[in-house]
Amino acid sequence: MRNRVIICSSFEMVSIGLAEIIDSLAQFDVVSCLDSPEYLSEKILTTDANIVIIDPSVLGYQNKDFIFQFRKKHPHVTLIALVTTSLDHSWLVPYCGVIEIQDTRSKIIDKMSEFIKNDKQKKNEDVELSKRETDVLIAIAKGMMNKEIADQMNLSVHTVISHRKNITRKTGIKSVSGLTVYALLNNLINEKDLI
Repeated sequence: MRNRVIICSSFEMVSIGLAEIIDSLAQFDVVSCLDSPEYLSEKILTTDANIVIIDPSVLGYQNKDFIFQFRKKHPHVTLIALVTTSLDHSWLVPYCGVIEIQDTRSKIIDKMSEFIKNDKQKKNEDVELSKRETDVLIAIAKGMMNKEIADQMNLSVHTVISHRKNITRKTGIKSVSGLTVYALLNNLINEKDLI
């Protein structure tokens, strides 16, 4: 089955060029190009798209809120960032992958294949965090250090480090800021919990 792709960028030339590259691949079909996210949900429903490539700059400072709402509404859709301008890398953490404006045709082709492979693996893997891993993740997101987490949960520091490794392996996220965004997006914490 071909993957159905929507591209959302305010740069028409970028959208057209990217669409041409992606359409050249047997497993992809670009079904729509949008210049804003305003009608994105409607297009996903009418085209049955399973991949959205979106330029985070079209979202502005609503990036985090948009992704949170998007994932709730379309959990089956793979969300890929299309980076056309310089931006804070923490904005890219919630995306399944990143295509950059300077990527060559062959690099985009390789990335698209990799995104689909990784997405299928994630869907096939059991990425459920255990209760204890979830507790450790929440503590990390709240800014606690390993020793503080260990003391609060009556664990050894070594056990906390093991839980952190498991969380990173299961989520694919290494940074504290990335884990914080993951916790926010999955309703494990809210913004009031953050220091």
